[in-house]
Amino acid sequence: MKGFHHTTRGIGITFDDIYLVGGCRTPFGKYCGTLATVSPTDLGIFAAKGVLERQEIRADEVDQLIAANIGQSSADAYFLPRHIGLYAGLPQQVPALMVQRICGSGFETIITAAEQITLGKAEKVLCAGAENMSLAPTVSFGNRMGYALGKPSFKDMLWDALNDTAAGYPMGFTAENVAKQYKISRQDCDDFAALSFGRTLEAKEAGYFNEEIIPLHSCTFESEGLKTRSVRLPRGSEGFRQDEHPRKTTPEMLAGLSPVFDQVGVLTPGNCSGIVDGAASAVISGKKTIQEKKIKKSIRIAAGASCGVDPKVMGLGPVPAIRLLLEIFGLHMHDIGRIEINEAFSAQVIGCERELDIDRNTLNVNGGAIAIGHPLAASGLRIAVTLAREMERSNIRYGIASACIGGGQGTAILLENTQLK
Repeated sequence: MKGFHHTTRGIGITFDDIYLVGGCRTPFGKYCGTLATVSPTDLGIFAAKGVLERQEIRADEVDQLIAANIGQSSADAYFLPRHIGLYAGLPQQVPALMVQRICGSGFETIITAAEQITLGKAEKVLCAGAENMSLAPTVSFGNRMGYALGKPSFKDMLWDALNDTAAGYPMGFTAENVAKQYKISRQDCDDFAALSFGRTLEAKEAGYFNEEIIPLHSCTFESEGLKTRSVRLPRGSEGFRQDEHPRKTTPEMLAGLSPVFDQVGVLTPGNCSGIVDGAASAVISGKKTIQEKKIKKSIRIAAGASCGVDPKVMGLGPVPAIRLLLEIFGLHMHDIGRIEINEAFSAQVIGCERELDIDRNTLNVNGGAIAIGHPLAASGLRIAVTLAREMERSNIRYGIASACIGGGQGTAILLENTQLK
């Protein structure tokens, strides 16, 4: 392990012998769709139990749980990491930790897990990210102190929490700034969105996502000596196993949508990430576990990096993060066979693509968040797991997964397919 930090360039770290053993996710439910009433904690439990059932490491062998959740959308949200661990079957002695880097939080669970293993504080770590955006509350800050006559005040936390008060406007407007800076047209954005939907539907129809998606059903979660949790899906939704947001989309349909942020802008509901509910998880381990359990399929977590950028163009966060990642590991863009950049906004991804000179044939080859959706804390884990599987399928040695982050940050991780050394 070797760390790097610089006041103007960011932070980074390289790892020795840390591996992504396996991962999975729930299907992502559309806004106010099938998963709308399922708490983020329960979504996280589904994902955590799912990954433990699918690979060689048992729940009672896990040393730590690292979880992420951004929008607190249930009354017991404070307990989310701990409850995910307990109801996923981890021993009561195993501690749980919450991390938060907004849209990069899923990646941060992986980086934190790798650091904990490197420090000798764990050998096997369960990571989980969960988000229910449909359950985002309407809140009244300060209601305990009362209201002025005729002036009750309420906020929609799904909308207002995405307003960057430092930049002075919601995150969507920062992507419009990127579009102006790089002269990205409405046609450019719609073309990118059409490609995202097309690639996602093609992958879905080919069954590509089946290996990473766990079917959901009404059930109860139990942990010895603790209160039972119950989950009920809507009638007719038993065995829920497909993402709800992807849909057949034509250029004509996209062209007919109105701008959503700037009246003369390039971003519409069709070329920005979908609002969805869901969770993802992964198991991270050291080399000792790989050897003892004779695990053949595993992807090495080679490095991670995070940087800050101007909040007004927060969508460009992946650019310095990826550049720093390549520098500290001694690689170049042409060494990277697959790249995943979270599709928060089409203009933002296109800006990163142009700045880094990325070949679009290597970028988000199975679609991205415009089609699949972006459940904030789960996205980094979803992207990392999808990338790892794609690297194995296509015999790719190096892959990078990255995301822009509200407030002006970027995070990236480097994965290596050790079978191709």
